[in-house]
Amino acid sequence: MGYRPAVDEARLKELLAGVQGGKIGVDAAIAELRQLPFVDLGFAMVDHHRAIRQGAPEVILGEGKTAGQIIGIAAELARTKQNVLVTRIADAKAIALVEAIPEVKHNAIARACSLETGPLADVPGKVVLVSAGTSDMPVAEECAETMRMVGVAFERVFDVGVAGIHRLLHKRPVLEGADVIIVIAGMEGALASVVGGLVDVPVVAVPTSVGYGAAMHGQTALFGMLTSCASGVTVCNIDNGFGAAFAALRILRAARKASGK
Repeated sequence: MGYRPAVDEARLKELLAGVQGGKIGVDAAIAELRQLPFVDLGFAMVDHHRAIRQGAPEVILGEGKTAGQIIGIAAELARTKQNVLVTRIADAKAIALVEAIPEVKHNAIARACSLETGPLADVPGKVVLVSAGTSDMPVAEECAETMRMVGVAFERVFDVGVAGIHRLLHKRPVLEGADVIIVIAGMEGALASVVGGLVDVPVVAVPTSVGYGAAMHGQTALFGMLTSCASGVTVCNIDNGFGAAFAALRILRAARKASGK
């Protein structure tokens, strides 16, 4: 059969229907399923079952891993035709990864690398990604790159912090057309409360570690977002653009299930 995309829910249904209809032999199906649920590389247990459980392949956190470990995990995911995303990867490690797997693309601003081995998903719904300032861009772009790789459509609204609130209000029609809004801000994190008070859709807030002394490396923004006066704002960890992207993905999928589509 050759390597097929790692088995997600759609592929599993296709595989079982093929066996049922006699188009795929039992031994061939077993050979494909044998790559589940994980592969032990010695330094990592690569989770090939995650696409079935969570609807997206395993993502590699580059921080804390050697270049060799990142390359090994990425190669194993690519071997089974899974789309590969590496977050929090330093430039030197990204260069080594691209040298090892030339098809990999490096997004330096997002501190991420990606490899598309197959079509990206197409998740119904739209996210508006709002960031307070240009200094918040690395976290915002990590969020954007993650959403792109998991098939979430989004629009950027950048550099609209509360120091110039008219910039945000100018974009109000865009905010009102969103199904989910992600707000990324440092300093005191007030932007999440402002946006949360303007719209009636889920707002996911991400505090960043941007700001002088009393910003406390993002803790002040985190506390501000957690104590937001706007009802129902959901808060991710400091600088966790990746987590916000997956939160939006889950919200959109839940909405699709609720609608029966």
